[in-house]
Amino acid sequence: MTNTEFELGGVCHLALVCEDMERTVDFYTNILGMKLAKTVALPDGGQHFFFDMGAGQYLAFFWFRNAPKRAPGIASAANIPGLSFEFETAHASMNHVSFKIPVDKFDEYKAKLESKGIVTGPLLNHDDSERGVTRDVHEGTYVRSIYFFDPDGVLLEFAAWTRELREGDVAHAPVNKYGVPSTSMS
Repeated sequence: MTNTEFELGGVCHLALVCEDMERTVDFYTNILGMKLAKTVALPDGGQHFFFDMGAGQYLAFFWFRNAPKRAPGIASAANIPGLSFEFETAHASMNHVSFKIPVDKFDEYKAKLESKGIVTGPLLNHDDSERGVTRDVHEGTYVRSIYFFDPDGVLLEFAAWTRELREGDVAHAPVNKYGVPSTSMS
């Protein structure tokens, strides 16, 4: 079903904050191969740079001279999923950024990242089991992924859908802030 309220065309850009714009440009251009597409000098001496993720979508970074230090486990994930199952973050935080890749490229891309010195987690097959992941791909697997960090501790993911999502994939009522399930689903 498409959105009947707004004509959305995906993500325009996701804006994050980095500690060192030079290091961020190096990582996203030389490690991940993104094109630096736009740079903006902010009036207070800060910067706002945009990287092309493909398909008309961008990943942007701000650099603020007096930004607070990072807070792993609060404002960002502290661990790589698969290496640890403790990757909760605070309300209104961003947990991770997931980049869509071809399903047949996982081994190649994992090896490429590791050859560039990037620590990656194991290949995870997400499914509807109790743990939510399995070592093997099966009929219930809906997405495969590997996780890694950028230089500022932003958790990144390479992911590929393994099947179309179906109506039956929406099977859980949302919970409120107390963990109590809603009595109605729309």
